[in-house]
Amino acid sequence: MIDNAVAALADYAVRTGLIEETDRVWAVNRLLDALDKKTYEAPATVEARPLEAILGELLDYAVAQGVLEDGVTSRDLFDAELMGRLTPRPSQVIRTFEEKYARSPREATDWYYRFSQDTDYIRRYRIARDRKWVTPTSYGDLDITINLSKPEKDPRAIAAAKAAPQGGYPKCQLCRENEGYAGRMDHPARQNHRVIPITIDGQPWFLQYSPYVYYNEHCIALNSRHVPMKIDRSAFRKLLDFVKRFPHYFVGSNADLPIVGGSILSHDHFQGGRYTFAMEKAPVERAVSFPGYADVEAGIVKWPMSVLRLRCADDGRLVDLADRVLTAWRGYTDADAFVFAETDGEPHNTITPIARMREGQFELDLVLRNNITTAEYPLGVYHPHPELHHIKKENIGLIEVMGLAVLPARLKGEMAALADVLVSGGDLRADEALAKHADWAEELQTRYAFTRENVTGILEQEIGQVFAAVLEHAGVYKCTQQGRDAFLRFIDSVR
Repeated sequence: MIDNAVAALADYAVRTGLIEETDRVWAVNRLLDALDKKTYEAPATVEARPLEAILGELLDYAVAQGVLEDGVTSRDLFDAELMGRLTPRPSQVIRTFEEKYARSPREATDWYYRFSQDTDYIRRYRIARDRKWVTPTSYGDLDITINLSKPEKDPRAIAAAKAAPQGGYPKCQLCRENEGYAGRMDHPARQNHRVIPITIDGQPWFLQYSPYVYYNEHCIALNSRHVPMKIDRSAFRKLLDFVKRFPHYFVGSNADLPIVGGSILSHDHFQGGRYTFAMEKAPVERAVSFPGYADVEAGIVKWPMSVLRLRCADDGRLVDLADRVLTAWRGYTDADAFVFAETDGEPHNTITPIARMREGQFELDLVLRNNITTAEYPLGVYHPHPELHHIKKENIGLIEVMGLAVLPARLKGEMAALADVLVSGGDLRADEALAKHADWAEELQTRYAFTRENVTGILEQEIGQVFAAVLEHAGVYKCTQQGRDAFLRFIDSVR
């Protein structure tokens, strides 16, 4: 039976173009070697099955034979090794990408995205488990997701990682050196991972896709060097160079300060892809202008975050103006608006920039960020406040700034249990996991009559409204007359 699974995986590799027909015997032998299996009888027929089922059977066999210790992390390490044995070399992948790019940037990325899924670097079957829905709000339709594609932390992996010698290779999960890396209990395997070299602002970078795909064609551009995130003039130049090279993609950067930055500040990188976020759809609610930049269309975006949109056919002019805005914002203080450039020598102001092509022009959205904390808000004044932490407590990074919520996996079980209690009329505070939702749920009970048929839909839509409030909290200038007046005071300061 296991011979059928080996044959099925080799057949899958042929069908998806990872290997050619003439590679089939070689591929089978590579898989047998990984499984430490010394004999093989080729089946008369090979049944096409889902990749997850084929890999599951091979992993079960490896566990039964003592080749593999059972566990989520060890299984992930081993199935990446199996797929890595069928994945073309980097030079082949780069050559194919460049051949297709010469015909069309979109053809190249279409192929590379499918390839990254066919190799199982992007695990399609896990991404499909994520919960997704759309919530209409006064700011537009927000995308809400509960991320289930990242595997739960395996206690055995945590223990093994703690006991293992601490190494510095690769330096982080974004480094180019991950390409082909076998992984370890505290670092994912990447034998089936391939990156594409690109040049932006005259510097060597790489293109890859995120293995967790929060949205369509979720890509990552990463610096070839392990250097920290930095928002500066060069960052704006790189972003616009990227969309010049891939005009069908947007690209943006997390901010470069804690609290308002992303999860990995130690390695300079951007995120992009082929997706239209709610923020991109949001209109400019007030046009503004900057002295000396009459050719640049500018305005404040109708969005809960504080967004300045710049548009021009000349990308160099956008870089110049964005740099002026950033320089002004880095040093800007307005005590009346509770905006402080620094306190006790710690800088607070930075920008989350997003670039795209729109109607033949370059467009930059500059999202003003501030990471100041107080005794009342130790996690950040412009961060989800405590009353929202039952839904979202983590940093608000680039993806969420644009209107896509990435909510923790715990919410799937908690919302199911909460739905049962709301329908049955049980005690919301009796269960520790549900108690944190009790104040919110009790307020919902004043507005809704919950039934088994409507409870899930109501909870989803109300979670979306919580996310809208999260973005409002994260906005430096609020969507009020007072907030807009303060925003305009900053714009007037840009020289």
